[in-house]
Amino acid sequence: MSTRTTARSAAASVSFHLVSSILAIAFLFPLLWAIINSLKTPEEANQAPPTLFPTSLSLGNFQNLMDYGSGLPVYFWNSILISFLTVVGTVVVSVLGGYGFARFDFWGKKHLFVAVVAILMVPYATILLPLYILLGKLGLQNSLIGLSLVLVMFQLPFSILMMRNSFESVPRELEEAALVDGCSNVGALRHISLRMVSPGIVTVALFAFLASWNEFLAPLIFLNDASKFTLPIMLVNVRSGSYGAIDYGALQAGVVIAMVPALVLYLVLQRYYVNGLLNGALKS
Repeated sequence: MSTRTTARSAAASVSFHLVSSILAIAFLFPLLWAIINSLKTPEEANQAPPTLFPTSLSLGNFQNLMDYGSGLPVYFWNSILISFLTVVGTVVVSVLGGYGFARFDFWGKKHLFVAVVAILMVPYATILLPLYILLGKLGLQNSLIGLSLVLVMFQLPFSILMMRNSFESVPRELEEAALVDGCSNVGALRHISLRMVSPGIVTVALFAFLASWNEFLAPLIFLNDASKFTLPIMLVNVRSGSYGAIDYGALQAGVVIAMVPALVLYLVLQRYYVNGLLNGALKS
């Protein structure tokens, strides 16, 4: 390799890392800014112009958030409960639905699958009113369970598509061998297929958690009782302030608390998430 070629390769590598570092700083700066401001004293966090670094560390903003409205633990628990129910419902229904589309032949299968995928094209805001009326008839308005059912329904089209593709990537011969050995279809699904599509299941669960954890519009419409509100609604109320006085420190503390569960889950499940996308959503 000539000296000129080596110099060009080194210059390209330096340029790549320089641009990547600038982009990383640009994307990480809002998160770092929220963390820094949340650790300032409430007075310093609200002063103008803002200081870049805190003159003294304080947890006062988190304490103010704990006492806001019904209390931070109540809103945090509501978000956790709704996200958990949404994840469980989405995983169970999408695994069974995806397995059915991938393994069984029945009348209208193609048309039904096209209908499921077509729902992805429908803006969910357009069906909120019919869902509101339906939950009212079922007695599930202003209910965390009713809201979870709505969020599960929002997640199902993409999740069924992904699980169907994940099951399609599993060789049928493995299940047929299990059936020959006396295993039932449910047993083959449980002992053979589920283990092989576990990255897809993790990806579906992660998508469902992030979507339900960050959802704002649906809880705002379907919940009336303030004690049942979720973290996103609480943060909007903090941002609105009382009589125009916004507590920026408490708002930044809320942002930090809201992003921690999602960030931890993503970092822990990142490997499964990437494999699931490669084997499921991007396949076929």
